[in-house]
Amino acid sequence: MEKFSERLKYLRRSEGLTQKQLAEILKTNHRCVCDWERGRSEPDLFTVVKIACYFDVSTDYLLGLENDLGEKIKPN
Repeated sequence: MEKFSERLKYLRRSEGLTQKQLAEILKTNHRCVCDWERGRSEPDLFTVVKIACYFDVSTDYLLGLENDLGEKIKPN
């Protein structure tokens, strides 16, 4: 099961965004995005929803509960 940090980094890079640009979009600072991508911290629920809306993915996808086809993943 992929981690939130890996999925966020993948989505950001696939859109050609820097951490700073994503931080501006989410109205947060670059350090937060960096920490999320390194797995040092996680965003609050409101921010997870903002990220999902921006990248047009589900919150379940971001949290590693479904794959990119929308199929549920059973936790180990």
